[in-house]
Amino acid sequence: MIITNVNIVLEDEVVLGSLEVREGNIIALSDTQSQLSAAINGDGAYLLPGLVELHTDNLEKFFTPRPKVSWPSASAMASHDALMIASGITTVLDAIAVGYINDHGARLANLQRMVDAITSSQQAGVNRAEHMLHLRCELPNPDTVDMFETLVQQAPIAMVSLMDHTPGQRQFVDSEKYRTYYMGKYGLNEQEMAQFEAEQTAAAVQWSTPNRQAIAALARAKHLPLASHDDATLAHANESVALGCAIAEFPTTEEAASASHQAGLKVMMGAPNIIRGGSHSGNVAAATLADAGVLDILSSDYYPASLLDAAYQVALSPTNQYDLCQAIKMVSATPANAIGLNDRGCIAEGKRADLVLAKPTDERLRIMQVWRQGARVF
Repeated sequence: MIITNVNIVLEDEVVLGSLEVREGNIIALSDTQSQLSAAINGDGAYLLPGLVELHTDNLEKFFTPRPKVSWPSASAMASHDALMIASGITTVLDAIAVGYINDHGARLANLQRMVDAITSSQQAGVNRAEHMLHLRCELPNPDTVDMFETLVQQAPIAMVSLMDHTPGQRQFVDSEKYRTYYMGKYGLNEQEMAQFEAEQTAAAVQWSTPNRQAIAALARAKHLPLASHDDATLAHANESVALGCAIAEFPTTEEAASASHQAGLKVMMGAPNIIRGGSHSGNVAAATLADAGVLDILSSDYYPASLLDAAYQVALSPTNQYDLCQAIKMVSATPANAIGLNDRGCIAEGKRADLVLAKPTDERLRIMQVWRQGARVF
C-alpha cells in the first residue's frame, strides 16, 4: 500500500509526501508524490500515527448502557471497539476497576465479563483496534490485592494504576463535589450518602497504605508499568517516585504535576479537561499544565473522540509551546513508549503501520480513514 499527497506528521516535522507499507509495517517515506495509479491520494490531509489510549473506562458504558441493564459481552465489546477506531485510537488500554467503590454498582458484576471479553476478542482477532488490560486498583478495599493477583494470573496486563477516591483528598479535596458526584452516580439520598462516605473513609484508613505498597511491589516484580493517580501534593509525587511509577495519571494540582514531570514521570491528563476548559472536579486545568510545559500525555478517559480533538486544540493554543508534532506525540509516541510499546506511536521506517488520515475542519481534525498494521479498519 502507498499513501501519497499527505502531510505526514513525524516526531519533529510535517512533510508533504508519500508513505509505503508492506506486511503491516512502514517500509519507506518520501517527500515526493507517488505516480502510481494504485496509490491512495490523501488530498493534502494530515497522516498521523494511530492514537494510543492508556486509560479509558468507555467499555463500561456498553456493558451497562442503562442502570440495571446488562448487555451481551460480544456486542458490547464490538460497539466499544468500533467507537475507539472511529476516534483514531488503534491501541487501547481498557481500564478495569479492581476493588469496588460501591458493591451495589455494576463494576464488580462486570469485572470478569469485561476481562473475558477483552482477552477473548483480542485472541480471536475480531477487534479493529488492539486492546490491552489496564488494572485500575481501588486501594481502600480489603479484596483489592487478592483480586489483582487473580487477574494477573489470568491475562497479560499492560499497565497498573493505584487509585484512592476517599473523600477529602486527591481528586475529591472538596467533599461537596464528592457528594454531588457519587449521589448522582449511584442514586443515593442524603442519609445513604453519609453512610457511604463514612464507610469509604474508614476503609481508606485501614487498607489504602498497605494495598498501595503491596500492589506496587507486585507490579515491580512482574515488570508491569505502574501509574499513580490523582496525586495532589509534593509528598504524593515523591511517594509515587519511590514506588517506581512511570506515569502520573491526572494529578490534581500544578505542584504535583510539576514535581512528577521533573522526576521523570510522564504526566497524563484527561482530554475532556482540555475540551471543557477545566476539571469537572474543580482541580487543575490540563491547559494550565500545558502552558507550564509539564503535560506529556492525554487520555480520552470517558469520551473517546476527545483524544484527537484535545491534541489538536493544544497544538492551536497560543498560550503554550506545543506545536502539532509535539501535541500528536502526547497521544501516540509518548504513551506508547511509557509502557514499552516501542513498535508503534510514530511514523517511521520499521514501525507498525497504525495510521490515521484526518482533515482540518472547524478547528478540529475530522478522521477520514484509519489503518491498523496496514489493514484499513475505518
